[in-house]
Amino acid sequence: MGYTFQWGQATGYIPYLAGGALVALQLAFFGFAIGMVIGAACAAVKVYGPRAARRAVDGYISFFTNTPLLVQIFFLFYALPDAGIFLDSYEAVLAGISLNASAYLAEIQRAGFISVRRSELDAAETLGFSRLQTIRHVVLPHLLKTLYAPLANHYIVMVLGTSIAAIFGVEELTGRALNINSITFRSFEIFTIAAAMYVVLTVAASASLYWFGLYAFRVRAKVF
Repeated sequence: MGYTFQWGQATGYIPYLAGGALVALQLAFFGFAIGMVIGAACAAVKVYGPRAARRAVDGYISFFTNTPLLVQIFFLFYALPDAGIFLDSYEAVLAGISLNASAYLAEIQRAGFISVRRSELDAAETLGFSRLQTIRHVVLPHLLKTLYAPLANHYIVMVLGTSIAAIFGVEELTGRALNINSITFRSFEIFTIAAAMYVVLTVAASASLYWFGLYAFRVRAKVF
């Protein structure tokens, strides 16, 4: 025992850690955005596509939801070079996070698609709406209100999940905490501060998403 706390050696690195927190938010944001686009396409195919396309999408979703994200990123970072495709650590992590998220987001969005009431679609058809107008004025408003809470929750999970990037040398929050620990050997202080910063990140993101949903969609979504 006899451990002596020396917070002064750790607090001086807070700005450096804050920069890593921004990298984590960046990874989560871009991974979520890319995943939403791919997931929306997969959801549309599952609901409206031909049988062969639905089976292909089912295989895609099954693969990414039944294998660990870490293994997926290892494949992108270490196996793809054998096929002549080279990704740096940030690109591999972002690609892995995006593809993994797209599988889960596809299922979330599929649930939104099938929850649109037939009466609303019939009303749009009666009013002479084109398919694009129906999507814009009927389907999308319904999806945004129905899916906002689960999508926001998934984004928070992705923010925390970016810590996996540290394994590949990406200097997000956990990666920078590991760097500082290798210099100072003040593990308790460094990782306590890093954990507190993750709490601040998730609480701030949750509050922002709550108020945005309330203002933009009139949705009182409890985000975490």
